[in-house]
Amino acid sequence: MSFKKIVALSVFISFLFNCKNEELPYVKPQIIPAPNHQIITDGFFMLTRTTGLSYDSKFEVSGTFLKSFIENNSNITLTNSDGIQFIYDASIDNSEGYKLDVGPKSITIKAKTDQGAFYAVQSLRQLLPIGFENKTHADIRVPIKCISIEDAPQFKYRGMHLDVGRHMFSVDFIKKYIDALAMLKMNTFHWHLTEDQGWRIEIKKYPKLQEVAAFRNETLIGHYSEQPHQFDGKRYGGFYTQEEVKDIVTYAQSRHVTVIPEIELPGHAQAAISAYPDLGCTGEQVDVATKWGVFEHIYCSKDETFNFLEDVLDEVVALFPSEYIHIGGDEAPKTKWKTCQQCQNRIKSEGIKDEHELQNYFITRIETYLNAKGKQIIGWDEILEGGLAPNATVMSWRGTKGAVEAAKQKHNVIMTPTSHCYFDYYQSTNADEPTAIGGFLPLEKVYNFNPIPEELDQEESKYILGAQGNIWTEYMPTQEHVEYMAFPRMLAMSEVVWSKDNNKDYTNFTQRVEHFNERLDALNINYANHLYEISGELVSKNNTTSYQLSTTIEDKHIRFTLDGSEPNLTSEIYTQAIPIDTSQTIKAAVFNFEKQLGTVFSETINYHKAVGKTITISKTPHKSYSGSGPEGLINGISGSDSRYGDKEWLGFWGEDIEIMIDLGEEIEINSLETRFHNGAGQWIYAPKEIYLDFGYDCGSVTKNLEPIPIKQSDDLHVAFKVLLKNMKTSKVYLKIPNYGTIPDGKQGAGNKAWTFIDEIIIN
Repeated sequence: MSFKKIVALSVFISFLFNCKNEELPYVKPQIIPAPNHQIITDGFFMLTRTTGLSYDSKFEVSGTFLKSFIENNSNITLTNSDGIQFIYDASIDNSEGYKLDVGPKSITIKAKTDQGAFYAVQSLRQLLPIGFENKTHADIRVPIKCISIEDAPQFKYRGMHLDVGRHMFSVDFIKKYIDALAMLKMNTFHWHLTEDQGWRIEIKKYPKLQEVAAFRNETLIGHYSEQPHQFDGKRYGGFYTQEEVKDIVTYAQSRHVTVIPEIELPGHAQAAISAYPDLGCTGEQVDVATKWGVFEHIYCSKDETFNFLEDVLDEVVALFPSEYIHIGGDEAPKTKWKTCQQCQNRIKSEGIKDEHELQNYFITRIETYLNAKGKQIIGWDEILEGGLAPNATVMSWRGTKGAVEAAKQKHNVIMTPTSHCYFDYYQSTNADEPTAIGGFLPLEKVYNFNPIPEELDQEESKYILGAQGNIWTEYMPTQEHVEYMAFPRMLAMSEVVWSKDNNKDYTNFTQRVEHFNERLDALNINYANHLYEISGELVSKNNTTSYQLSTTIEDKHIRFTLDGSEPNLTSEIYTQAIPIDTSQTIKAAVFNFEKQLGTVFSETINYHKAVGKTITISKTPHKSYSGSGPEGLINGISGSDSRYGDKEWLGFWGEDIEIMIDLGEEIEINSLETRFHNGAGQWIYAPKEIYLDFGYDCGSVTKNLEPIPIKQSDDLHVAFKVLLKNMKTSKVYLKIPNYGTIPDGKQGAGNKAWTFIDEIIIN
């Protein structure tokens, strides 16, 4: 070797092993979902054109993925040697667990399954520069920080759902969606394929499912709650051919993602009935649904229907190798069954009690058929009605009650309650957010979800398989909109189901999300960035009221104004809570030292006589609509005019509520007002009346026996106001009866109505 070559080699080695860490442009380990055990150590592994990669057939999927990821996205070609080595390790307990060790001279991936090794590869992927995600990395020397990781998932079921019945998306997008799941170590794609608004899977034996059921004549414009309904007049639809389905399933398998198809029954079947009217109870011709909601045209329980469903499921089973087939079971109104002679004959012949038990018969008969095909069923928690099918797994969406009931019966459960897992809910209170179905589910609430209901003991908890995020697409016509609703909440869900609880820290998570967003940019994934948003809260303590501002990202500061002007780099920096003793408008934004980050936060506080006082409510608000808690009803802040699921509206399902506001002492009041949301399309109805009583310092209470009627209307909000004419009181009592059972012909008929109440203003 020449002298010049020796000197050059010495300089290279010196650079490699003696330079300070900060001199190397490496990627700081910020992996999502967070590994359960990781130790960052000194030094770097240098990925170059001389780096080798070795794996045997046990790790074919994971090894091939890593090789392709590096070589297709950089100028590096790996050799057939041991720089990066996959090693079989039978001692790893969890079949999806792995050990990843990045040392100065080698990288080792240890696992006992290809799936475990694949997740190690996804962690290693996040240690590489962002340019590897979109083929923009040109450097042929890539430092990877030395790190040792031992990791395994907390739950075996880690999923995301996508509804293609309301709006359909391309095969390429479905693959992109699966790619995102795999990157985040999720292992299940729940593909919702049939709906009232469209049938999306080719069934060769029944061509009208493609010709008729796959297309609707038009689609609702705007939100369902906007009256009168408007339509676009454009035919919409499509379906996935069986060849496309096979392609997607194979693609998912190459990323260790299981695809679970959902074929809805007995409800959400109007599209199928439009193609084959005899599947329904009346035989009448109906159209594929053109708006959203729950429809009364459901499958009849006659043998012809079961023959149809068995034929359909035969073709579905042949396409999907998954252990599970999801059969829906939710939101099936029994109206047609009650007047259907064939359904009533079935009830008598099977010796069952009513239409709810007929649903159990329906689900159990389908389960028996699928069990004989080697498949297990999953159903939404309504399959508990009338008794649970023998081997069914319950997907609990209406809170956690169904999960608790099923787990106590020793049935497997997948958690997906609306309160934490419905990503079609708004994720910000910003007025310019894209249209969503309703509700409010910010990133932090997803992150803080615990899939194990507190009512379960240790043994019962074993039946909780995991959780998933749901994407219902009524208001998501484009893939960009789907991505916006899914990300970054999918990141939070991945950590919920993978990382151990004692390893979770929301502030740390948001810092990693801030970095991960660059990866999403490179992958051309459209995400919602609310990291730089501000939260505000009215706080009352020691007879003083103040307003606190906060943001989750560290190393940033908040600037605010109180004069209505927009905050800028010269505005006052927020350092402590802002005193509130009069009506006030606060505007604020997050800044670094150079510019504003995120949007302007604005809050108008109407300082009335109940603000900061004590309030109690006889019922706990529903977990999905708990707003700011009871105190939110007297914090001076009114809820959104267009949304009922923000931080200010409180929602109660089917319950009468009693509210007491303690004003602290007898004071003069002249009026009391509030308002109720009235979204019939979401089963929300304003109450018909209110009982109003008053208490005094002496302890007596004036009982107004006659209720005060509330004028009913079809408006989105129903106002209530009463003038009190110089009344002195120390306590105000409101008794608000629930609207009651929703009448036939309305959305949610037969169910109890929701009550949503806004700020209670006392002056």
